[in-house]
Amino acid sequence: MGVRGLQGFVGSTCPHICTVVNFRELAEHHRSRYPGCTPTVVVDAMCCLRYWYTPESWVCGGQWREYFSALRDFVDSFASVGIKLVFFFDGMVEQGKRNEWVKRRLKNNREISRIFHYIRSHREQPGRNMFFIPSGLAIFTRFALKTLGQETLCSLKEADYEVASYGLQYNCLGILGEDTDYLIYDTCPYFSISELCLESLETIMLCREKLCESLGLRVADLPLLACLLGNDIIPEGMFESFRFKCLSSYTSVKENFDKKGNIILAVSDHISKVLHLHQGEKKLEEMLPLGPNRALFYKGVASYLLPGQSSPWFFQKPKSLIMLDKQVISMSSDPESKQGVPICTEPESKQGVPICTEPESKLLNATLGVCTKSEHGIEPLKSFDGEPLISTVCIKFFARHNAYLFSFNPQQPCEISITFLQRNPLYLNFEQVARMHHIQAESYLVYSIVSSGEIECSNTLEDELDQALPSQAFVYRPVRQRVYTLLLGSCRDDISASLAVKEWFVYPGNPLRHPDLVRPLPMIIPGGTPSLKSLWLNQEPAVQARRLDALLACFNLSSSRDELLAVESPLRALCCLLIYLFVQVDTLCLEDLHAFVAQALCLQGKSTAQLVDLQLEYISPRAVQLGSLLVRGLTTLALVNSACGFPWKTSEFMPWNVFDGKLFHLKYLQSEKGYSVEALLEQNRSWLTRFHNLKAVVCKACMKENRRIVGRGHWSSHHTGRWGRQGSSSHRTSSACGHSGQGQPWRDQGPGKKPCVPDRW
Repeated sequence: MGVRGLQGFVGSTCPHICTVVNFRELAEHHRSRYPGCTPTVVVDAMCCLRYWYTPESWVCGGQWREYFSALRDFVDSFASVGIKLVFFFDGMVEQGKRNEWVKRRLKNNREISRIFHYIRSHREQPGRNMFFIPSGLAIFTRFALKTLGQETLCSLKEADYEVASYGLQYNCLGILGEDTDYLIYDTCPYFSISELCLESLETIMLCREKLCESLGLRVADLPLLACLLGNDIIPEGMFESFRFKCLSSYTSVKENFDKKGNIILAVSDHISKVLHLHQGEKKLEEMLPLGPNRALFYKGVASYLLPGQSSPWFFQKPKSLIMLDKQVISMSSDPESKQGVPICTEPESKQGVPICTEPESKLLNATLGVCTKSEHGIEPLKSFDGEPLISTVCIKFFARHNAYLFSFNPQQPCEISITFLQRNPLYLNFEQVARMHHIQAESYLVYSIVSSGEIECSNTLEDELDQALPSQAFVYRPVRQRVYTLLLGSCRDDISASLAVKEWFVYPGNPLRHPDLVRPLPMIIPGGTPSLKSLWLNQEPAVQARRLDALLACFNLSSSRDELLAVESPLRALCCLLIYLFVQVDTLCLEDLHAFVAQALCLQGKSTAQLVDLQLEYISPRAVQLGSLLVRGLTTLALVNSACGFPWKTSEFMPWNVFDGKLFHLKYLQSEKGYSVEALLEQNRSWLTRFHNLKAVVCKACMKENRRIVGRGHWSSHHTGRWGRQGSSSHRTSSACGHSGQGQPWRDQGPGKKPCVPDRW
């Protein structure tokens, strides 16, 4: 993440660029300088997850109540000094950064292997030095912050560019994160999250101007330096020989500095003493050994240019880049459609002294491309029947989301929300509605599916040596396949048997050399498959029932609709998930079901402090994986719920309402030892009836699929280490090759093989 070697260089070689600051004092100064303007800190949330996750236990699936409490404390600390926070999350992996994403995921796989090796050897959680964030943490942090009333946004690519753009556009107090790219962007001040003391609100500010002074550079030179050193776009090895030549000719090598520190000094010296001499006279490719990497290098430099900014190193636009201004205006969101370099030329950008602009927290910037330019100007919005809906519309380009904001005039922005769309149906495609939900951090993966047909899922705590439990990537794949049918069948006219979604899912044995190609799976919804127009925009009361029908059909649970509706909130969604899991995975037994249900009921009566005080006798690697499997199921529910038009409130499947990792682990160990139901429920008789009711709903639904849940003592020999029963009516997951009784389909698939699809398609 960020510029190679720069973080260490700043800490060891240039510590003077780091200044201790206090947010309370900064906010007071900001208010005195800009009266009436709320001091705003824009937060790169992905950089902060490790800082926010303070619970001691992390391997059991997540201490979600504790985590939610920590987030509330974080928000309240800034609110107490009058600072507004705006949170940005990574939305999609840019195509040019896929290799770096894969590299990190494979590194994480090795770390996870070491974690499970430690657990098997010591029967305890490893120390914090081996800490790995719980599965689904980034996804549920979005929902947690929105629950806490915070402005939470999801980027259309990696978030750092949009964070820097937002900070510059609204003259924010600063950026809070942990990414050296924020030293390269010419934007508002950059503060370190890792150095933040929440009690005093003190942290470290890293000053790019002081960095430039130390290196003999100008701020406009920093993007060039970053690319020559290597970053997420430019591979580190691309200019290795060039850096070596710079180091060889550098006359001020510091003996007390490490090699990377001297390389940064040497490259900076070359820029200031050699390249500056010919700046404006020669093109970069005439001064640097760009060779065949010329276009990529220009793209790397331009990636740091915020709206309205230009680089003095662009002597002229290469021919391959001439179309870029048009592309920025056309707002293509497909990573593969962006040729060349996106040079920012926003005409309305304000140069000179920054003016404090109050961010419009509820404006929908970046949503609907339903207005089109013609020779007569801007065409009006149209309803579904083609009649004009609004007579005149002004479109303003907002760099903060790389999209359009609709307004009736430039001075009076118009708030456009889903409610507005539902009450006043517009002539638009569903990709644009999905884009709106995506930016507002209300959905999960839906926009990626309908816009590019490519999704990813990061690492999960899964034991590669456990042959009895499948990877979550395969357990929930049939659900995703039905979602693909629901989304792509409505979005595209050319849906066919050859259509496939690219899945970059991390699972044991997958080298991630290419994505798995996964085709949609036919789904049966009582009354027929509703259109996305109906699911997403229709507000008639009867449609809500159709949304729920679609959700249950994605999990193949339509036959259990009445039983699930009888389950009280917030256990309804969990019950749906448990039915699906126990139908899918035959190696789950009655003791596992008891543990899942008992922890959900006991959680309802426990305070955060009580959960913190729970002690575990030992750690079971199988229970660790089961905890992660359930949490990934909750993220799958988030996908299905948003795809179906939100039939359930998000609170139904938020983990802090239905799951606690340590509590589940405790119940798992007790159930494994043969504890009675009464003991599992801590002798609380009021929970006993609810326990048996929930268990009955799950068991009855499983029996409809010929799946009888039995205790471990009743397992027959063919269950050992196998997933999928011989003679079962369907192969449980999937996309793996669609033949029943073949054992572990996720193993048969093998690394790098493209998955087969069910014959029914």
